[in-house]
Amino acid sequence: MLVELEKQSYCDLKVTNSTEHYVAFKVKTTSPKKYFVRPNTGIIHPWDSCFIRVTLQAQKEYSPDMQCKDKFLLESTIVNNDADELPPDTFNKDSGRNVEECKLRVVYISPHSSPGHSEDAFKQSSDVNSIMGVRQWLGVFR
Repeated sequence: MLVELEKQSYCDLKVTNSTEHYVAFKVKTTSPKKYFVRPNTGIIHPWDSCFIRVTLQAQKEYSPDMQCKDKFLLESTIVNNDADELPPDTFNKDSGRNVEECKLRVVYISPHSSPGHSEDAFKQSSDVNSIMGVRQWLGVFR
């Protein structure tokens, strides 16, 4: 995520459902006061995709060494094709649902960083094992 002091920063995530099922998703974060996520829940139709915008509230100072311990969790599960709203227990594993999880680590990128640094940060933020786990329900998470 590109971060500039005293300005909101955002990152768009494209979530694609590459299955024949309707898939519900929910995004959680370890720092809900710092980030605004819209939509944070939804249903993706078969073979369709949606964009999720993650907005970082304006920061007064950079974190030391641009290090960030914030994380996001994307939960997903198959739902009925007539589902309009998500019941409260949609992502409750105790209800017998198979809920897939994909953990994403936040990486801050300074607007003054070199192009190579940005590429390194992107590589560090890509957890292939987590992404592969969510692909069972959501084909591509970029």
